[in-house]
Amino acid sequence: MRTVTGPTDHVVIVGAGLGGLSAALRLTGAGRRVTVLERDDAPGGRAGSLRLGGYRFDTGPTVLTMPDLVADALDCVGEGLGRWLPLRRLDPMYRARFADGSVLDVRADPEHTEQGVRELCGPAEAAGFRDFTRFATRMFQAQMRDFIDAQVDSPLALMRPSLARVAALGGFRRLDTVVGRYLRDPRTRRLFSFQAMYAGLDPHEALGLYAVIAYMDSVAGVFHADGGPHAVAAAMAGAAARHGATFRYGTEVNRVEVRGGRAVAVHTTAGERVAADVVILNPDLPVAYRDLLPASAAPARLDRLRYSPSCFLLLAGARGAHPSGTHHTIHFGGAWRRTFDEIIRRGELMSDPSFLVSTPSVTEPAAAPAGGHSYYVLFPTPNLTAPLDWSVLGPRYRDEVVATLERAGYPGFGTSIDVEQVTTPADWRARGMAAGAPFAAAHTFRQTGPFRPSNLAPGLANVVFTGSGTRPGVGVPMVLISGRLAAERVLGRDRGYRTRTLRAIP
Repeated sequence: MRTVTGPTDHVVIVGAGLGGLSAALRLTGAGRRVTVLERDDAPGGRAGSLRLGGYRFDTGPTVLTMPDLVADALDCVGEGLGRWLPLRRLDPMYRARFADGSVLDVRADPEHTEQGVRELCGPAEAAGFRDFTRFATRMFQAQMRDFIDAQVDSPLALMRPSLARVAALGGFRRLDTVVGRYLRDPRTRRLFSFQAMYAGLDPHEALGLYAVIAYMDSVAGVFHADGGPHAVAAAMAGAAARHGATFRYGTEVNRVEVRGGRAVAVHTTAGERVAADVVILNPDLPVAYRDLLPASAAPARLDRLRYSPSCFLLLAGARGAHPSGTHHTIHFGGAWRRTFDEIIRRGELMSDPSFLVSTPSVTEPAAAPAGGHSYYVLFPTPNLTAPLDWSVLGPRYRDEVVATLERAGYPGFGTSIDVEQVTTPADWRARGMAAGAPFAAAHTFRQTGPFRPSNLAPGLANVVFTGSGTRPGVGVPMVLISGRLAAERVLGRDRGYRTRTLRAIP
C-alpha cells in the first residue's frame, strides 16, 4: 500500500464534508494534529441543512444507510454513536408509486416487503424478491472488504478470491439482466435497479456489482436523525473537536503551496498561510485539481471524465397534509429506458418524469410549522455537458415540476407553498461540483475501482483526496469509507472497517 512520505504530525483538511470529517476523526484518534478549514459556517459540505420561514430542509443527501460506518469513525476517538446521534429506523424506507396507480412499500423488514410484493405481484414475484435480497446480500459481502473498503491501486489488486465470487454472482453482467433473473414484474425490476442512477448509469448499462446499492438502500435499512444527514456531520465534527481537532469555519482555501513535490501549506482567501505536513482535499476532485493545485499536478485523464447526471431540486415549505404519509416516496413514470436515454445520452429533460419526494417532517415534525410539511423534490436532469441554458430554463422547469407533482397526487401544491428554494445544475456547479453533477464522476467500468481517480495526487508526496470523486465513489457510505482510506494513506496502516450490528436502533 502506498502512503504519503515525510512527516505527518500536522494534517490540514480542506473541507468539512463527510469524507473530510471521517478522516479527521481517524487522524485525531491516531494522535495527529488536525486542522479542518471549511468555507461555510458549518460542517457537512453537500450534507447541508437550510431553514426558511420555520421549515427545515436537507440540501443534499436525504437517505442515511449503513450508520455503522459513522459508528466506526466515532469509535476512533472512543465515542459511541448513541451519545452523538440518536437514530430511528424508517419503516417504510420508501414508498414506490407507479404510473398505473399501484403502490409498493419497501419495509424495514424484508419479509414485510416480500408480503407487499406478494399482494401486488403474486407469489412467484415474492419468491423472486426473497432470492434477490439473498443475492444482493451476497454481492455486498463479496465486495465490501476487498474492493469497496480497500486501497485498490491497480488492476492487479483486484486479483483476489472474492473477485471470483463477484463474477459468479453476475457482478460483470448488466444490472438489469441480473435483477431480471429474480424479478419479472416491470415495477419491481425498476424499484430495485433505479439505484444505478446514483452511480450515473443506466441499469441496462451498469454492471451487476452495483446491486450493492440496492442492498444498502433496500435491505440493510434506512435511518433518520433529527436534523437530517446534516446532523451526522455535526455529530462527527463535534466529536472530533472534543478530542482535539481544530475547526475553522468561514475559511476558504484558494491555493495549496507546493515546493519540491510536497505540499507545505495552504493559503486562504483572507491572505493567511497555514503550514501543513499533509494536506487532505475534500472538495470535488476535479475542482480541487483545477482550483487548488498547480496545473502540472492534474492527470490528463481528468479532461476525459464522464460525469453522472445532475438534478433539479425544489425545496418547498407548504401548508396542508402530506398525501402519502411517508418520508421517502419514489414516483415512477411510465417510460423507463427512454428516460435514461434522454438524460444520459441525449442530454434532454425527462418527457415522462420519475422523481423523488422526501418529506422529513413526516418523521421529524419539528422540520415544519404546525399544519405544514417540508418537501425535497428531486428530478434527475442532464449535467452541464448538455446544451441547456438553466438561466432561462430554470423558472420554466420549476413550474413544470410543480405541475407534475399536482398530477401525481399533490393537488394544489403550487398554491400551498409558503417558502421555496430551487437548485439547478448551474447552481450545483457554482457550489463547486464539476459539470454541475452532485453525484460526481459516473461509475463506468473505466471509472470504477483502480480506474477511478486515485486518492493520492500523482507527483505530490503528501496530498490526499477524499469524497465522492475518488475511490470508492458516490453515496454517503462510500464517502465515509473514502475518509478512512484517506486517513490510511497518512497513517500507513489498514485499521479496517469493523462490521457492526446496531441492535440498539429500533
